[in-house]
Amino acid sequence: MAKDQVKTMIAQTFLDMADALESGRMGGRPKIALTGMGSEHGEENAMQGAVLAARQGVDVYYIGTLHHEGVTTVEVANEDEGHKKMEELLTSGTVQGAVTMHYPFPIGVSTVGRCVTPGKGREMFLATTTGTSSTDRIEGMVKNAIYGIIAAKACGIKEPTVGILNVDGARQTETILKELASRGYPIRFATSGRADGGCVMRGNDVLTGSADVMVMDSLTGNVILKMLSAGASGGSYETLGCGYGPGIGEGYDRLVMIVSRASGANVIAGALTYAAELVNGDYQAVAKAEFDAANGCCLKKLLAESVASRKAPAATAAEVVKAPPTEVVTADIAGIEVMDLEDAVQLLWKNNIYAQSGMGCTGPIVLVSDANLEKAKAILQEGGFVGK
Repeated sequence: MAKDQVKTMIAQTFLDMADALESGRMGGRPKIALTGMGSEHGEENAMQGAVLAARQGVDVYYIGTLHHEGVTTVEVANEDEGHKKMEELLTSGTVQGAVTMHYPFPIGVSTVGRCVTPGKGREMFLATTTGTSSTDRIEGMVKNAIYGIIAAKACGIKEPTVGILNVDGARQTETILKELASRGYPIRFATSGRADGGCVMRGNDVLTGSADVMVMDSLTGNVILKMLSAGASGGSYETLGCGYGPGIGEGYDRLVMIVSRASGANVIAGALTYAAELVNGDYQAVAKAEFDAANGCCLKKLLAESVASRKAPAATAAEVVKAPPTEVVTADIAGIEVMDLEDAVQLLWKNNIYAQSGMGCTGPIVLVSDANLEKAKAILQEGGFVGK
């Protein structure tokens, strides 16, 4: 080995040791690219984020026209050229991940955002915020839960708590996830901070960060992240959090993080350090382990059955069910999707139980008499309207 090569290796070893002593991490500084052109706040804003992240131990490759000490600049003439250069750096392995303002993820991949909740200052992972995990809403939300768990575990949370935001599909998502857990997949469900508890979260829980991972559809997640990130500025400048996060999906091995064109320097820096945490946490190994564990507990079978049940052909002629004699209904059964509410009532009528549909403070409910409560629950569980 040449003398110069030996000197270079020794120098790099001492640099790595210095980084380890300063940051507490072994293995060198994660190399993360940032496309700086296209921000609504100018290229200077993106470079400021790069400098902040570099000071926190990230080896930033800035793709744009600006230069700054401590940041490696890869010069490009425009935004399109910047995206091509980002792909080259990722493909060649020059960088281990990238932060950019838009990216065409394939179906099956969506991003897990990371925000700071205003109520208690807790960090929370929003699963998910962009992309499409599935063209089926319920399947997508179940997958989002797995994606959120992967991101949280890779960032050092050993047993992240999982909550499901009370949006359309929440109860069906809860049923599948609890069935998955009953088959051996370890999910630690969060508990709502409201008095009625449960793992289906209210708006208050978003503000207080009641769960480490908050599950929802991507459109809802995108809006919530924007509000939490840009609320303090009036909406034009995202000041808090780590952006919209990494694209995660089974078999997807490219670390691409999303920020908004409205993201401020702090959010861009947050996205870069989030990417570095994922690299240091060996996110690909974490993802493989989680997918293997979930699939080993029949995730794909449960999802296929769920999708098939919603695609089943409707009866050629709707069965007319006459209501049983009216009685006082004071007991309620929650956990039913709003679109299934009337079908649930009809099923109980068919079994000679008088029922009414209603809307409680946590969502849709079916009202029955106290005497029929347990029997009605069993019928609705058997019919797939509520979880067991």
